[in-house]
Amino acid sequence: MNGLAVAFFSLCALATVTGALMTILAKNPIRSAMALLLSIGGITGFFLSLSAQFLAAIELIVYAGAVVVLFVFVIMLIGPDASPPRDAKAAFSRWMAVIVFGLFALTTGILALRASGRPHALPPAAADFGTIDGFGHELFTRGLVPFELATALFVGAVVGAIAVARGRHRGETQEPAQKPAGKEAA
Repeated sequence: MNGLAVAFFSLCALATVTGALMTILAKNPIRSAMALLLSIGGITGFFLSLSAQFLAAIELIVYAGAVVVLFVFVIMLIGPDASPPRDAKAAFSRWMAVIVFGLFALTTGILALRASGRPHALPPAAADFGTIDGFGHELFTRGLVPFELATALFVGAVVGAIAVARGRHRGETQEPAQKPAGKEAA
């Protein structure tokens, strides 16, 4: 690795870790969404450094372009000041989740260190690995059936979401307009 590659990797790592920490620690939900965007930008840089241009483009389009925008819309709909009520019963389960996750991460790290005596070199990737041409070839040859099944699943999910949303609005009735005071029905 040359110096420029190390600098680019370091910049991507700094953006990813800083964005992830700011996402968790930010009090303002809009700032949290913007920090998530920073973290996604760092991950996109990792994909570019691995010569996976298609995955980098998908990372930007799907996550930065759709998911973060969706988060911002939801935050704007519910209001940035909306916060769940304080619940003392939920604090115990949150701390238990933190402890279990910490133990799991610690165990995974210890096992990974014990299993790796020395690093093993990976075989070189094919010349078209990670490119749009290589991905398209894999997608439309070996991955055609799973791709079509995933498409059908997404279409079904969208139709189901529309049906649920329409069902809620159909049952609602509007309140009749209030009659002006002094004019009673005879």
